[in-house]
Amino acid sequence: MQTSIQNYRSLFVGTDTLVPLLDGSTTRYINFDNAASTPPMKAVQQAVNDFLPYYSSVHRGTGYKSQLSTHMYEEARRITLKFVGADERHHTCIFGKNTTEAVNKLARRFPFTPEKDVVLTSAMEHHSNDLPWRAHANVVHIGLHPDGRLNLADFEARLAEYAGRVALVALTGGSNVTGFINPIHDLAEQAHLAGAMFMADCAQLAPHRAVEMLALDDPRHLDFVVLSAHKLYAPFGTGALIGRRDVFERGDPDVVGGGVVEIVTLDDVIWAGPPDRDEAGSPNHVGAIALAAAESALMEIGMDAVAAHEAELSAYALTRLAEVPGIRIFGDTNPANAAARLGVIPFQLAEVDHFKVASILGHEFGIGVRNGCFCAHPLILHLLGVDEAEAARVRDEMMHNKRDNMPGLIRASFGLYNTTEDVDRLIEALQAIAAGKYRGQYRQDVASGEFHPEGWVPNFEQYFSIHKRE
Repeated sequence: MQTSIQNYRSLFVGTDTLVPLLDGSTTRYINFDNAASTPPMKAVQQAVNDFLPYYSSVHRGTGYKSQLSTHMYEEARRITLKFVGADERHHTCIFGKNTTEAVNKLARRFPFTPEKDVVLTSAMEHHSNDLPWRAHANVVHIGLHPDGRLNLADFEARLAEYAGRVALVALTGGSNVTGFINPIHDLAEQAHLAGAMFMADCAQLAPHRAVEMLALDDPRHLDFVVLSAHKLYAPFGTGALIGRRDVFERGDPDVVGGGVVEIVTLDDVIWAGPPDRDEAGSPNHVGAIALAAAESALMEIGMDAVAAHEAELSAYALTRLAEVPGIRIFGDTNPANAAARLGVIPFQLAEVDHFKVASILGHEFGIGVRNGCFCAHPLILHLLGVDEAEAARVRDEMMHNKRDNMPGLIRASFGLYNTTEDVDRLIEALQAIAAGKYRGQYRQDVASGEFHPEGWVPNFEQYFSIHKRE
């Protein structure tokens, strides 16, 4: 199949890295686990390297390095606001560790009341956009269609059922399992009409599509957005919560200590304004600068170009995956619809355990994928049609440290640097696995469910060591 897809590999670190295989040879590593974490862009690596000589404390330092560090940290905040179309007059950007921490912070800081105490989320969410709400509100899950797509009729029904009580609708912008993209602006408009605010989990969406929060007087605006740098080609440990300034001007911070106050006496405290109020302690400003460098690079490329690359790559992959004997692809399998989905493709291979497929791909073909439930257990059980009795059996086995029969899928997820040649290697590998043409003898660890080839003892320090090499 011919394709005109653009090659962005030269913009990234590690795309030509060789890794060892079971037969003793080495091969260029192919990462199809981008929905979990992405490699850094060279622009990010360069920005961090250029900044490190000036690294110093941020906020209130009088030395030049401290002033520069503070300036660049705040510049990173402005770039992140721009990246999601936020207005710094009405929005604030709070940096933290990752999307998970961002959602937890919002769950603790959101102004729930006894009268408005319901959060609507869905059964397609990553656990990070489900579990945090359970400790602070009454969580109601919107149903799904059999293919994993959000049931919009059920969304409307739930809004009506809990009329007046829904404080927040919190939904993913794009599924980390099926790649389905939710119409977040349409859903936000319905939420606002029902008197609720709207949060979009953009951990998966932001690296692949433009995110626009819109003005607060636009009925389709997003009140809150969360994202992670490690999914945005900046793996230096930062996440961002971008949201309404008026919400974070109220209430006590959920984490207290240095940096969150204006003044403290032995009897009283006056909290700082946003975002300082919600960034206790010394921040990870290297991570924030890395995130901003990635966002700047993506904006320079253009998010429309990013989306077009992914759509063409996804269409190519869906077409070629259909050639693999015994494969079952979940979600939307039509290559013609690739532009309306993310490059996240879950599948099964007949008669071969998902744990084993992933292990063989890594050990014998140098291809990294992910398998299992992808921190979205309810969605995986839904897609696989696992009934309550079977789910209870699986849960009981896992509670007894037995995961060898755990249901799951294999997931290939694309980044901007992936190419059709990468997809071709995946297809060749899957066809070989389907035909039983692999050399290793694999044994399963019952406690983890993972398969390991007999006799494989990797020497990681041959490839990387924290200690200085002589």
